[in-house]
Amino acid sequence: MRDQAEILRIKLQKLNNTTNSTKTIAVISGKGGVGKSNVSINFSLSLLKQGKKVLLFDMDIGMGNVDILLGLSSKHTIVDMLNEDISIHDVVKRGPAGLSYIAGGTGLSTIFSLDHEKTKTFIEQLQLVLPEYDYLLFDMGAGITKESLELLMAVDDIFVITTPEPTAITDAYSAMKYIYSLDKSIPYYLIVNRVHSENEGKQTLQRLYNVVSQFLHKETVQLGILPDDRTVLKAVSHQTPYILYAPRSNISKAMVELTNRYLANQQIGENKRSSPTFISKLRNFLER
Repeated sequence: MRDQAEILRIKLQKLNNTTNSTKTIAVISGKGGVGKSNVSINFSLSLLKQGKKVLLFDMDIGMGNVDILLGLSSKHTIVDMLNEDISIHDVVKRGPAGLSYIAGGTGLSTIFSLDHEKTKTFIEQLQLVLPEYDYLLFDMGAGITKESLELLMAVDDIFVITTPEPTAITDAYSAMKYIYSLDKSIPYYLIVNRVHSENEGKQTLQRLYNVVSQFLHKETVQLGILPDDRTVLKAVSHQTPYILYAPRSNISKAMVELTNRYLANQQIGENKRSSPTFISKLRNFLER
């Protein structure tokens, strides 16, 4: 009995240590139509090219389009896992270049409006799959809801996607301000998508950085800018991520640079938060 208990203890310890090493990222935008899902997909694939193990999680329940952008259809979604007692390993699908992803579904207004048993199931299933990946990306729905805050409060990093449009910038700041009012420690990484020139992108990044610094007294990371490249539309029409459709295009090169900048930032150790772990934080929020 003692040998069995010791084996179980070692297994749990290994599981906990591996889970601690999994980086969790939420990708958000203040408004829809800024290309958030495309950024999430191509960033995930760019991480894969760097030898990282990645799971992309479509959290835009009812409006998710990750599988559509990948040119695939999913037999099971996160909703099926919760409603039909399906293992998360059966919900995880393989996309282009071996990308692991979980499709959103319909039938729930949000996965965070769950009863106790489904909440417990969601956390247990996540706990099973986390040790298999280096990065877990949550492609969130547009805007911030009271329910989605539970997940945002638990992740390690938040990518904020905007475009140079004034309304997109204002909404991105509002989203960060809302999150900041509840947790001042979560790192923000700023990405400006669909820029017409490098100068426009840099000015937008700096403007958003200055606003957050002045009014929230918080440092952010200016992660990068992505050009308004016709390659994106062509890739979408072919239902192929642009980093695979045209790896030498300007948008693909910019995504690789952005990814390298993020990985370098992680190595330096900037904006790194200590424990509690993602799972323990998520459990605290969902089960309270």
